[in-house]
Amino acid sequence: MPTTPGRSVILYDGLCGLCDRYVQFVLRRDHRHFFRFGALQGAYGRRALARQGIDRGENGPNTMVLLEKADGPGERVRFRSDAVLAVITGLGGPWRLAGILRLVPRPVRDVVYDWVARVRYRIFGKLDACAIPAAGEMADRFLP
Repeated sequence: MPTTPGRSVILYDGLCGLCDRYVQFVLRRDHRHFFRFGALQGAYGRRALARQGIDRGENGPNTMVLLEKADGPGERVRFRSDAVLAVITGLGGPWRLAGILRLVPRPVRDVVYDWVARVRYRIFGKLDACAIPAAGEMADRFLP
């Protein structure tokens, strides 16, 4: 299922408890329905990574991936802390204030991001399967 060109797609670890909470956080606050979601392990995620020339390796990238202008000309990819900040500020309203964190150099932000990525299963748990809504409006925002 293709996305609507120009929208953004958040690719996340579908088995990660922290990632699932992050997706739920964004879903509750994305009133414009700008973001769609796809698990890195899913068909769309695998195709999108291949299209961008990103090697999944044995377990795939150990990061959240944001595809801006997904499936359209000018598709742009953001990783790690850049992806998180782009999503949070993209929620608009008071969330735009998180943009101030861009003043912290990316290598410093990414060190923190990488540490959280390494311990996320221990702290937030690992799901047995990717949690995707079964039906309704929210299900339309998830890509296979």
